[in-house]
Amino acid sequence: MTRTIGTYVGAFLLMAATPAMAQETRPATGTLEVTAIPAGGTYFMSNGSRPDFGDYTYGGALAYKITRFVGIEGEASGTAGIAQDLTFNAATSHVKTPMTLNVSGNLVLSADTGHAVVPFVTGGIGGLTMFERAELGVNDVQTFLTGNVGGGIKWYAPNRRWGIRGDYRFTGVRAKDDAPSFFGQHTRYGHRIYVGVIIRATR
Repeated sequence: MTRTIGTYVGAFLLMAATPAMAQETRPATGTLEVTAIPAGGTYFMSNGSRPDFGDYTYGGALAYKITRFVGIEGEASGTAGIAQDLTFNAATSHVKTPMTLNVSGNLVLSADTGHAVVPFVTGGIGGLTMFERAELGVNDVQTFLTGNVGGGIKWYAPNRRWGIRGDYRFTGVRAKDDAPSFFGQHTRYGHRIYVGVIIRATR
C-alpha cells in the first residue's frame, strides 16, 4: 500500500513538472477556496471477521492558500448508509451500513506553476463519528481518531474563479477497545474518492 501511494504521488509531481496545458493563469496567495462535494465514495477494507463495505460520500471543504505551494484545509464529509450484503458473525445479511461524519484538518502542498491544472498532495488528522445502526451492533454514537494521506488534481477556469477537483485519500481509523465489534475494535483502513466543485472567494 505504501508503494502504491508513493507511485500515486510521484505521478502527480511528474505531471506538475510537465507543462501539458499551455493555458497560463496567474497564481495567487492569500486565496480562500470553498469546495462542494456532491459525489464520492468511501470503501473500508475488511479486518479479520469485520467485513469490508462501501458508502456514498458527500460534504465540503474550506482551504486557505498561504503561499503558491502551501495551504491548509478544513474538511467535513458524511457517508450515507447503503444497503449491501455484509458477512458478520458467521452470517450474511442485506443491511444498511452506519452513517458517518468525518472532520479533518489537512496540510496541502500544490505544484502551482500557473497552469490551469494543479496537482496536489495532502495529509492530516481528524475524527470519524459513526452513528447508530442496531442491526450491526452499533448501539450508540462512536467517535474515532483518524489520519489521512492522498492527493489529487484541480482544474481552474481561465478567470480562476471556479474549478473542478478530483481527490483520493487513504484513511486510517484508530481502534478503541470499547468500540462495537463490527467497526473499531481493530484499526481499519479505507479509500475515499470524490469529485468537487471549487469556488474561489478571493483571488
